[in-house]
Amino acid sequence: MNLFQQQPRRTFLRGLGTSIALPFLASAPAVRALGAAGAQAAASGKPPLRMAFVYIPNGAMMKHWTPKQTGDDFELPRILQPLAPVRDRLTVLSGLAHDKARPNGDGAGDHARASATFLTGCQARKTQGADIRVGVSVDQWAAQKVGNHTRFPSLELGTDRGQLSGQCDSGYSCAYSFNVSWRSASTPMPPEVDPKLAFDRLFTSGDADEVAEVRARRQARRASVLDFVLDDAKRLHGRLGRNDQHKLDEYMSAVRDVERRIASADRVSAELPDHTRPEGVPAEFADHVKLMFEILTLAFRTDSTRIASFVMSHDGSNRPYPNIGVREGHHDLSHHESQADKMEKIAKINVFHMQLFAAWLKQLQETRESDGGSLLDHSMIVYGSAIEDGMSHAHHDLPVLLAGRGGGTIKSGRHVRYAKNTPMANLFLSMLDRMGAPAERFGDSTGRLDQLS
Repeated sequence: MNLFQQQPRRTFLRGLGTSIALPFLASAPAVRALGAAGAQAAASGKPPLRMAFVYIPNGAMMKHWTPKQTGDDFELPRILQPLAPVRDRLTVLSGLAHDKARPNGDGAGDHARASATFLTGCQARKTQGADIRVGVSVDQWAAQKVGNHTRFPSLELGTDRGQLSGQCDSGYSCAYSFNVSWRSASTPMPPEVDPKLAFDRLFTSGDADEVAEVRARRQARRASVLDFVLDDAKRLHGRLGRNDQHKLDEYMSAVRDVERRIASADRVSAELPDHTRPEGVPAEFADHVKLMFEILTLAFRTDSTRIASFVMSHDGSNRPYPNIGVREGHHDLSHHESQADKMEKIAKINVFHMQLFAAWLKQLQETRESDGGSLLDHSMIVYGSAIEDGMSHAHHDLPVLLAGRGGGTIKSGRHVRYAKNTPMANLFLSMLDRMGAPAERFGDSTGRLDQLS
């Protein structure tokens, strides 16, 4: 067996059906480059650019979201305050809209349209049958253009087990409600909600039967995925410089920590009677989200993929949050009728979601790259919703953040206000340019989004 295999700028350890991609190691033995583009990337030593989209449901309390000042001298409102440690890597984008999430003659169903339109900028066909149609999403456009540079063209994660058929919102198919990523106008990319399955996808190789066999063997032995490549890792460790040895040790520890937490979730799930949650999913929502974010970090860190989407919760979600004192369902509360107590609880949910997102951004900022910058510096991460407020079901002045510096192409640390009803698809065009996957138009775009650099 070949001990070390190298994709552009990445070394893999392999053994017993397991494949572990490693972060960039300057002193790793060069085995081979895959193609001219890969050779050029390896020679430049420049970290790749990543793109991710994080979706939140039911809009936000915008009075606690939107900064009063524009430019770089702005104060973080209540909902954005958890982002203080990464404020200089953040761009708040106000004024963006998703016109195609509006009824436009189709009547009710704003939550389903919001999900379907968020990354497509297209109007969803109102149907609960098999004739669903919306449009290719921005992540999948990029995956089809540049996804061949990584093991996985894209990664889709979520926390809610969804449906691909039936009615979920006022005559709209459930496929619209539970998916934001679309490979084609009629083919959604359902998010993986089980951390164990997402982890196994990243760290196993071979066909489905082999993956299942390796997983079963590992579970029977209570073994770590790292145990299968331990010999290779020891050999590689001895051939690395001191800094890279430390980086390898740090990374392997991170992988093992994620494994342990997934195993802990397994035990909790097994102990709960009549528990229908998929094996490996933590009982607590916050733990679930954190695990998914950490898997995303591992995927980006090892260049297993450069494109991802994460549905923190599907639009229209009625999840309660008793851990923060909110026992009512989120969607029910979003129809607040301007009642102060309901609006306060929505704000608490918004802050809670932001705390989870901010913790991930801090993790990305603390993960260093080969050029001395951070993983966050070389990323573009959109966080937001296609609904402004759950009461009005408005689709303008959306809650949208852009985190990261886009490899130095984005001037962050600012609040930028655009003209009302500026298409959010204009942002997607600008991101696709930076990813090397340009498009003439995307969704209902009218041009590139200015003021980003």
